[in-house]
Amino acid sequence: MLVPVDFRRRLPDGAIVDHWTAADGWPLRRFDWPADSPTPRGSILFQGGRGDIFEKYLETFVHWHNRGWSITSFDWRGQGGSGRLSADPHVGHVADFATFIADFRDFWQGWTAAAAGPRVLMGHSMGGHLVLRALAEGAAHPDAAVLVAPMLGLGSPLGARGGGWLARIMARIGDPARAAWKTNERPISPSPRQVLLTHDEDRYDDEMWWKAQQPDLVTGPPSWQWLAQAFGSTTALAADPRLARLDIPLLMLVADADKLVDPRVARRVAARLPDCAIMGFGAESAHEILREADPVRDRAIAAIDAFLDDRAPA
Repeated sequence: MLVPVDFRRRLPDGAIVDHWTAADGWPLRRFDWPADSPTPRGSILFQGGRGDIFEKYLETFVHWHNRGWSITSFDWRGQGGSGRLSADPHVGHVADFATFIADFRDFWQGWTAAAAGPRVLMGHSMGGHLVLRALAEGAAHPDAAVLVAPMLGLGSPLGARGGGWLARIMARIGDPARAAWKTNERPISPSPRQVLLTHDEDRYDDEMWWKAQQPDLVTGPPSWQWLAQAFGSTTALAADPRLARLDIPLLMLVADADKLVDPRVARRVAARLPDCAIMGFGAESAHEILREADPVRDRAIAAIDAFLDDRAPA
């Protein structure tokens, strides 16, 4: 199912890259690719993870668009093409994850007013966490939702409690917007960044190509404040009683060998959700399931398609 590199490295015909303005005037870079059919299959809002850019998922967008879906995505505030909240343009910073939810709530309201149904919400990694938090807080109510390697717990050698404590201390004793570490997706990692994300070198190179063409899209490591917020938000969401009352069908894809987020927490959260199917992957998959080698990616895409055909029919 590998899409030719020349297509993965250019915007598809008919796609529009523009900006959406948040309530406080902040511009967020957005991607829209309307379905070609006058009677579209439906609409997907796909949200990436920390430091992501929507160009990384063009190959997957092509697949869904070919099935008749309209596709929308936007870069989260403070990363990608949506500006920075730190003085250092290579640090992903946010003072409060509630800012992400406020942006998303407003975007969702405007998007759903124009998007053809069924309306599906998807999120990868941090995007998966924020999607589920938005559902719990009533910021969105899609017909179905898909969470891909969701950041429902962080991978930390100190555990959630110890990692959160350290992040909060470090955010208080210095500039909270300074980088928590220098390189890679996690500190003191023995594995190269590519191995933490995907076993597929070609797909990893796609991301590097886009960032070489547009260096302003590069985010870099998180700030200490981002890290403190991530630990706090994931801990609070995992214990949120509203999860048990969600009436939205969900599919959760989990990479059990994930070194960036904690798949055990994701499975525990999935067990609390009243209508959540779960698909697990073993050592064959790193964090970016939708950008993995074909055997993993094909299985994931097929599961999503089957889920949407069953739970969000045209």
